[in-house]
Amino acid sequence: MEGRPMSTAIPVTQQLGDLVTADPRRARVLESFGLDYCCGGARTLGEACAAAELDAELVASALDLPDPEPAPEWQSLDVGALAAHIIEVHHRYLWREMGPLGTLLDKVHRVHGTRHHELARVAEAYRLAMADLEPHLFKEERIIFPRLQRLDALAPGDRGPLATALRSPITQMLREHDYVGELFTELHGLTDGFRTPADGCQSYQQVMQRLARMERDLHEHVHKENNVLFPRVLAYAE
Repeated sequence: MEGRPMSTAIPVTQQLGDLVTADPRRARVLESFGLDYCCGGARTLGEACAAAELDAELVASALDLPDPEPAPEWQSLDVGALAAHIIEVHHRYLWREMGPLGTLLDKVHRVHGTRHHELARVAEAYRLAMADLEPHLFKEERIIFPRLQRLDALAPGDRGPLATALRSPITQMLREHDYVGELFTELHGLTDGFRTPADGCQSYQQVMQRLARMERDLHEHVHKENNVLFPRVLAYAE
């Protein structure tokens, strides 16, 4: 039977970041197609699908989920409170996990590296990502996010100068997000989507599961900053 053309309420002209902000469940759908909604959140669905050689209407249909969920509470927070939420939910997780996961990954590399040569680059890419993330988190917590608290304290009409002064630091944060995102894309590819090989031990499985969780958390973390927090701040500078 000949199929009928699909129709969907999701326009291919909508940006990926906006799609996920409107319904966070769409994050998992986009990830299943290998589409980057965090660092690449400014791209439209059509642009992202064209670059990935995907059928945009098929992806749009998958994104057209039933029974939309209420917007998460963090979306209604002021910029200072949203920054505090990001620290509490995402930064604390990274500070807890970065070192222990690196130690376990090094152990797995030592034990399995002769049979799985890709682990050498997996360990190196992870170290590079963490070496960038640690000072990145520090700069946000000690320099940028405290300024967002001050921004909230100002009357809306007085926020322009401080928001303008934040433009350059925010641009640098976006670049660092891109760099870490590229490294995790490489990690995803090297490990075939963080799959444990047939001869992998329990530690190997733990590493893959924890890398997969870190990737998902980074996607959500960077989405909140790139597509929600920072645009709100920069809107005052325009």
